[in-house]
Amino acid sequence: MPVELYRDASHTCLMFTDLIDGDAQAVQSNQFLIVDNGSGAIIDPGGNLAFNELFMGLSRHFTPQNLSYLFASHADPDIIASLDRWMTSTPAKLVISRVWERFVPHFTKVGKTDNRIIGVPDQGGKLPLGRNELWVLPAHFLHSEGNFHFYDPVSRILFTGDLGVSMTSGQRAQTPVTRLADQLPLMEGFHKRYMVSNKVLRLWVQMARKLDISMLVPQHGAPITGPAIAEFFEWAENLYCGVDLFDERNYQLPSARLIA
Repeated sequence: MPVELYRDASHTCLMFTDLIDGDAQAVQSNQFLIVDNGSGAIIDPGGNLAFNELFMGLSRHFTPQNLSYLFASHADPDIIASLDRWMTSTPAKLVISRVWERFVPHFTKVGKTDNRIIGVPDQGGKLPLGRNELWVLPAHFLHSEGNFHFYDPVSRILFTGDLGVSMTSGQRAQTPVTRLADQLPLMEGFHKRYMVSNKVLRLWVQMARKLDISMLVPQHGAPITGPAIAEFFEWAENLYCGVDLFDERNYQLPSARLIA
């Protein structure tokens, strides 16, 4: 069952947290459905492991043939490896950074993406959905070089991709985080490795603080809400990560043998 993040008479946001949670070989991931006045968008639709369950799950709430967009924060396989199947079963267009525009057809059969990719420039933009719109916000190098987050002005939810991630189960991902300190042990290691640098974190926080945000919702783990939003901003802008932590010790000729 999806988690209802927001609902009013004409606008709905649903989160699917446990579609692949039973497979210990794959990382837990969230998929999102936003519907406004009968038009729909999926954010970070996921890989083939999630496709069947997500397609059936959203069909209970929304007609897939009314799907306008597939929003992809970046081009990792847990984001859009199922692209070929979505291109076949729906009329949706893929919204993704121009950096990845000519790479994503590798996920599909020849011709499937023709005239169906909206390549977003680095500065982002706004796309109509129903009677409202979704904002595509720059989040480059958090962690991908072509990376976007998605803001829904109606629900005031900021969908943050791999930023704000906590490594947990699909069941635990359904419970929002209201005190960041409780979640940091599940977040810190991931962010130190997957976020590129403190500089880009500080730039992102500076931008995000200008938004009216009810919830930060990452692609892995639990939503962040209440006091934890401001706590996350403070933690992120002071976090040293990625290239900040690397030096010559990380670039040595190997000596260990790998076990086949």
